[in-house]
Amino acid sequence: MAPLAPPVAAIRVAVRRALAELTASGPVLVACSGGADSLALAATAAFVVPRSGRAAGLVTVDHGLQPGSAERAEAVADWARQSGLAPVEVVRVQVTGRPGGPEAAAREARYQALAEVAGRYAAAAVLTGHTRDDQAETVLLALARGAGPRGLAGMPAIRQLAGMPLLRPLLETGREQTRAVCAALGLTPWEDPHNTDPAYARSRVRADVLPALVEALGPAVVDNLARTARLVAADNAVLDGLAVEALTAARHPDGGLAAKALADLAPALRSRVLHTWAHELGAVPAALSHRHVAALDRLVTDWRGQGAAYLPGGLRVRRHRDRLLPADPTPATDDGEVDT
Repeated sequence: MAPLAPPVAAIRVAVRRALAELTASGPVLVACSGGADSLALAATAAFVVPRSGRAAGLVTVDHGLQPGSAERAEAVADWARQSGLAPVEVVRVQVTGRPGGPEAAAREARYQALAEVAGRYAAAAVLTGHTRDDQAETVLLALARGAGPRGLAGMPAIRQLAGMPLLRPLLETGREQTRAVCAALGLTPWEDPHNTDPAYARSRVRADVLPALVEALGPAVVDNLARTARLVAADNAVLDGLAVEALTAARHPDGGLAAKALADLAPALRSRVLHTWAHELGAVPAALSHRHVAALDRLVTDWRGQGAAYLPGGLRVRRHRDRLLPADPTPATDDGEVDT
């Protein structure tokens, strides 16, 4: 028997670790585009997951954004079936017409499709092939847009997707390792032209910015950026816990939040409380930005009788005497500006 290639062994260990905490007995589904990262993950899952007592399946999403996308999706599905993965599904989604830029719209459509398929099969988890390089790119993009700690925390290794775990087992695995796995297993990954299209910010970071940093600062910069995300995420977890406690304490007996209790909080904690409350009111997390939270904060710290603060989705928050209260909604076309 030929010795197991080290990259193959390393990714198998990463997937086993990710599965170790699962308690549900449903299938584990891999989101696979056919690129090197998700293809290496799917091939690894086909080996590892059945040995944990679960079925391993695959979902490939056809965004319909490129000629031949339907044929490529079917080719991925055919490979998956031949590799013993089941269930296998191809899901076609509509990206155009969704809010946000093309990258955000495609991501929203993709995760919605994954959630629907996972729910239908009562999946134990969904796996995605995001790597350490993806994490480093995410941190750089967050820095470029002036994101706070939530953005700098990057992608979590585990998050909830419609009530079930979405796992990213490869966040400590380099992209060069997934390519090495594909080579070792005789797999031919698809090279998505969008990954090199300069029209997309992430593509520019991948092709130009990150390589320039590596050349200037050395190859460790990729791992250091990813490590930064892990460290910030750990700090966020503590602060989020404190924010939940502070939000509970700030609830006014007559509804809303007590302005005095909010004003007494440290600014960093108050902004998290207001951010959490905005989510609770129904603001879409992806659309809720710093300026929305800052508008809420001004109702607490710079109250001069101004009008309501507007949140995404037509939500409004007003101050009435000593309380912050949700106001009647406005049309969903609201741009999130503050009515002064």
